[in-house]
Amino acid sequence: MRNEEDISIPTLSVLGKKPRIADTFLLALIYICAFFAVALIAGIILYVAYRGIGVVNWTFLTTAPSFKNGTVGIAGNIINTLLVVALTLLIATPVGVGSAIYLNEYAKEGRFTRIVEFTTETLSGIPSIIYGLFGFMLFGSVWGYCILTGSLTLTIMVLPLITRNTQEALKTVPSSYRTGALGMGATKWYMIRTVLLPSAMPGIVTGVILAIGRIVGESAALLFTGGSDNSLLKSISGLPGKLLSSGGTLTIALYLYMSKAEYDTAFGIALVLIVIVLLINFATKALTAKFDVTRRK
Repeated sequence: MRNEEDISIPTLSVLGKKPRIADTFLLALIYICAFFAVALIAGIILYVAYRGIGVVNWTFLTTAPSFKNGTVGIAGNIINTLLVVALTLLIATPVGVGSAIYLNEYAKEGRFTRIVEFTTETLSGIPSIIYGLFGFMLFGSVWGYCILTGSLTLTIMVLPLITRNTQEALKTVPSSYRTGALGMGATKWYMIRTVLLPSAMPGIVTGVILAIGRIVGESAALLFTGGSDNSLLKSISGLPGKLLSSGGTLTIALYLYMSKAEYDTAFGIALVLIVIVLLINFATKALTAKFDVTRRK
């Protein structure tokens, strides 16, 4: 009997073939592109941190601007930003996810479905300043410049993003999940609620994260709808009044400080924006991992 050591791999096998020069070149090109992407985002974060870290302190984060006290603060802008994000997602997420479920699970393939999908994709490419003009004419005529007007405008803007990402996430769920659940006697809604949505949760959350990034970074639409007031919210009981009053977000404050050539303060606000987006992303990822059934043991 021959020993295993005597068995050699044929020189013509896949493992024995030498890598081609083209494959090596393309692999190196992929690594270079990946390194460039990481280096670019790291460079932006480091430069913003370098320019803005000297401005960011406890007073800067917890007070409102005061000419009398000579302080510069963004606490009101932070509260306004969080309110806009929360209110926009509270409206856009159920509507976007529900629309995707209808298009993917209930609507029959046909002209109507194709028109809705084409319209959704077209809405994703409309410039945000047009959304601002539309929101000002539609919602601003009722409530004026306020956080509610800005949130409703941003809801229309991010709705296609959430809908399309949810729809694509639902398409990635194997059809055997559907047939298996229905074959065991589950109703269609029960199957969607307990099987499809948990399985598609990573893709849905990806769409929500992209929507959060667009909401936090939006300025053009909010200039026409949300206003620029940066006063602090005095108490929770005053929240309804706050939603119906002018409220400048961090991006609006950054734009105003840049227009006044106060670059250090603008970079400080930019640093706070980056930190907020990172914290929201990490929190959302942790929440996704908790409810992702594919990772449960």
